[in-house]
Amino acid sequence: MTLTPLDPELNEAPYALQRHLGFQLTHWDSDFARIELPIEHFLMNRAGIPHGGIYATLLDTVMGYAGCYTGDPAHKKLALTLSMTTNFLSRPKGHILIAEGRRTGGGASTFFAEATVLDETQEIIARGSGAFKYRKTTL
Repeated sequence: MTLTPLDPELNEAPYALQRHLGFQLTHWDSDFARIELPIEHFLMNRAGIPHGGIYATLLDTVMGYAGCYTGDPAHKKLALTLSMTTNFLSRPKGHILIAEGRRTGGGASTFFAEATVLDETQEIIARGSGAFKYRKTTL
């Protein structure tokens, strides 16, 4: 898949958790989103690798974005996670975590998505799937 740069019109101001962790939305399109996070010392667990909660956060976030694309910055969709499964597969070999999420189905009030966390060496680190509910309120 060839990715085009994120449309500056759709690049929302970072929210508090995003600023704190340091991830960035780098691509967002219909049914697809990509987030990147440089690996920093404060993301590590006691074993010296990124904490599993970091992977889960990236999976949850990228799947939510994948299902909420409208293409119109004046009409935002928001979603809540109903359930999420996370599988930890490996540890990063590189220095950047890359999460890619895809909306896989759903309807008017809920959607389903899958995501993968890998690094720039293409090492697959974690996979997830989830069910999400659209919030009734849009921004």
